[in-house]
Parts: sequence; C-alpha cells; structure tokens
Amino acid sequence: MTSESFNDQTLSRKAMKAELLDAETELQLAYAWRDHRDEAALHRLITAYMRLAISMAAKFKRYGAPMGDLIQEAGLGLMKAADKFDPDRGVRFSTYAVWWIKASIQDYVMRNWSMVRTGSTSSQKSLFFNMRRVQARLEREAAAEGRVLERHVLHAAIAEEIGVPLADVEMMEGRLSGSDFSLNATQSSEDEGREWIDTLEDEGEHGAVLVEGRMDNAQLREWLLVALTSLNDRERFIVRERKLRDETRTLESLGQELGLSKERVRQLEAAAFVKMRKSLEAQSREVQQFLA
Repeated sequence: MTSESFNDQTLSRKAMKAELLDAETELQLAYAWRDHRDEAALHRLITAYMRLAISMAAKFKRYGAPMGDLIQEAGLGLMKAADKFDPDRGVRFSTYAVWWIKASIQDYVMRNWSMVRTGSTSSQKSLFFNMRRVQARLEREAAAEGRVLERHVLHAAIAEEIGVPLADVEMMEGRLSGSDFSLNATQSSEDEGREWIDTLEDEGEHGAVLVEGRMDNAQLREWLLVALTSLNDRERFIVRERKLRDETRTLESLGQELGLSKERVRQLEAAAFVKMRKSLEAQSREVQQFLA
C-alpha cells in the first residue's frame, strides 16, 4: 500500500466516522470560532464536514490530479469557509462551504493541469471547466440537423453560451487542444537518443521528494491540530502566542496579560508541550499499528 493511498483511506475513514451536526450545534460552533476563536470548535466543525470536502474532491479526479492533493485542497477550501462564515446570515455552513471547497479545488486543477498557466480570470475558469461540454452539445445539435459548424461559428456559439469574450474561447481552445512537451522525449528518432531533460541542470530536489514532503506536511498539520485540542484554553493560548505567531511574545509579556509570573508561564508552556508530545506519539503509534 502506497503512503498516498494510505493517507486517502485514513482520511476517508475518519470523515465517515465524524459526527453529523444538527443546525443548532453547527451554529454554536460557528459562533464559538467567530467570536472567541475557539480552536476546538473549529476542529469539530471542519471534521464534521470533511466528508463533504472529500466527496467534492472525487468529482475532479478526471482531470488527472492525485486524489490526495485534491483532498488537501478541498480541506483548505473548507478551512477558508469556516474562517469567513457568518452565522448571522441564517444559512447552513455546508451550503456556504460548497462554494469555497469548489473554488479551491478548481484553482488547484487549473494551476496543475499544465505547466503553462491555463488562466485565472472568472471567464477563463468557466471555459476550462465547461468548454468541452458545451462544445460537444452544440456539435451534437448541429449534426442532428445535418449541419457542420465551422470553427469560427462554433467558437462564437460557445462564447455566447458561456457568456465570455470570443478571444478567451480561442485562447482556451489552443491551450486545451495541445499538451505539454515531454522532456523525456528523445532528441532524435533513435532508441538510444539523448532525452531533452538530459540537457537541463537539476539544481533542486527531485519531484518525489517534494511530493513526499507535501504529504508529510499535510499529515503533520493534521496531527498538530489534534494535539492542540488536548490542551486547555490557557495552555493553547500560550503555545499559540509563543510558537504559532509570526512575531512571538515573551514569557514576561504573557505573564503580565495573564496575571502570572514569568516562571509560571514557562511551566505552563512546558506542560503544554508534554501533552502535545504525548498526543503526537499516540497518533504515530496508531499509524504504525495500521501498517504492521
């Protein structure tokens, strides 16, 4: 079993076992995060709707992106939704989150579909995900009437149907019809010909190392979030201010705010790290037992 498939299956199992939130509980968690930045409430809200993110990620597998990356992007969209959700608007969080999840996945697919950036404007994004479908329908309708649509007529019809400029349709047609040139192609027709990639100097890490690093970082973020929930509010506040801020605070400044001595803050910080270390070790053992 590859590490990618293991991570995918682990996330899916956790998502399916997560609680189903009723509207009242969901609202309470949303208020707790918005008004008090309660990280435990945020974790519970995100965990409950991770199954939604995974379900939406699966719909984009046909674009050739790794499922693990799609799930990660869906999770990022879910977290953005939680951060920006306004419970006072009277809509369910799942309804609001769908748009953020979809936008996050679509942005990722467009960034990685080709080494050449496919587009970033709203019209280009609409074309990327809808152009082939609309084109196929228009061609079927024309064929049923015994007509053949010329290229410029077809492009104009697509532009009108999707509501985008004709120039964007022509640009997207060129990008979607071509494929990236492989650097592993040989420079000559001979079997032993040198590959184009051999002419490039590789000064960076190999792709496999980068992919493994991204997967490890994603897993570590998940473990750390779980570890943070093992702390009480004061411990979590100290850890966040001491280690998770761009500009970390001193023990003395935290002591003044909390009404504690500098030494007491240091003791609480040390105790929090012990709790987090135990949580991380427990999660690591769980993974090792699964792989055994």
